[in-house]
Amino acid sequence: MSSVLQTSTAAPARSTNLAMAILALAMGGVGIGVTEFTMMGLLPEVEQGLGVSTPEAGHLISAYALGVVVGAPLLAAVGAKLPRKHLALGLMVFFTVANLASFLAPDYGTMLVSRFAAGLPHGAFFGVAAVIAASLVPPTRRGWAISMVMAGLSISNVVGVPFATWMGQTYGWRLLFILVGLIGLLTIGLVWKFVPFHEAHPDASIRRELGALKRLQVWLAILIGIVGFGGFFATYTYIAHTMTMVAGIPSSLIPLVVALYGLGMVAGNIVGGRIADRSVMGTLYKVLPGIAVALVVYAAAVQWPWSAFVMVFVVGASGSMLIPALQTRLLDASPDAPSLASSLNHAALNVANALGAFLGGLVIALGWGYTAPALVGAVLALLGLGVAITSGLLERKRPLAA
Repeated sequence: MSSVLQTSTAAPARSTNLAMAILALAMGGVGIGVTEFTMMGLLPEVEQGLGVSTPEAGHLISAYALGVVVGAPLLAAVGAKLPRKHLALGLMVFFTVANLASFLAPDYGTMLVSRFAAGLPHGAFFGVAAVIAASLVPPTRRGWAISMVMAGLSISNVVGVPFATWMGQTYGWRLLFILVGLIGLLTIGLVWKFVPFHEAHPDASIRRELGALKRLQVWLAILIGIVGFGGFFATYTYIAHTMTMVAGIPSSLIPLVVALYGLGMVAGNIVGGRIADRSVMGTLYKVLPGIAVALVVYAAAVQWPWSAFVMVFVVGASGSMLIPALQTRLLDASPDAPSLASSLNHAALNVANALGAFLGGLVIALGWGYTAPALVGAVLALLGLGVAITSGLLERKRPLAA
């Protein structure tokens, strides 16, 4: 099985150039994180602004996630023959324009369409960004390089999402999309200047990329992400309601809650990248049950403000530790179709987003309370562990290189 990814690993980038290239790619993650996660913290304001119910407002989050699921494999495959730098630039232009369209959306129906459109380039951008980052370092540092690109998503929750949440609460939630548009423009400039250009691999094609979908281990890795990460989103989608109605925290402190979640994500992402470089499957086996435990403790701890703050950090950390390992697993399972395989991780995570938001809204609608989504998430994490164990057992019989 030949690897498209191996073509540029022989000459790792110099440290300064590597840092700036990864920073440029990570900045796109900041914009994506702000538009994806701020909506969750501003859900009450969105409900009032559009005159819709909580579950209907949650559908805007699901629409974005559905856009990621559709766009990730589609745009990654269509862009297979493009130089990766050009593909990353085109996807970020698409993302920026779509978010500005959300700012102008006059009603709920139009907003649903614009959120779907904004999600289309999300997974494909992260996919190609991860492949670019992995190609700039030796194979033994792929987990680290991928985690640094993904750190943009985590850092957005420390700085961008709290600021956007405060701005939306104070001056109007639609300004979120202007902020994201500005971050998108900055990303375009940074990628253009600092990401190195490489010609597209001569064997790259839509057919070759789609070949990744024939492999069972690719589908199992996708399923781990969908099921195992669903609890993260079931909890986070309704975090503003849980903190205010269960923990009794004032709504003015929601930006602080979101920042704590983001700090946890940054810490978890860094640790997850390091341990993924040691053992990808070992990371999955340890992190998934850790997520389940964290969510159960969270459900109990949110009754009190001080413990709610602690567990918000812990849940953010435990969930994000999973991402670098899943990203690396998909690259390992399909080295000859890295862009599509890598983008599928974000398709999986956004199916998890839609699934988590749906199941969380369902148990709330059934009257089980705002802590119920975390308990549903714990069950999902354990189911994800079951899929990971199955994947590992099958790999023993037939290694990925076979």
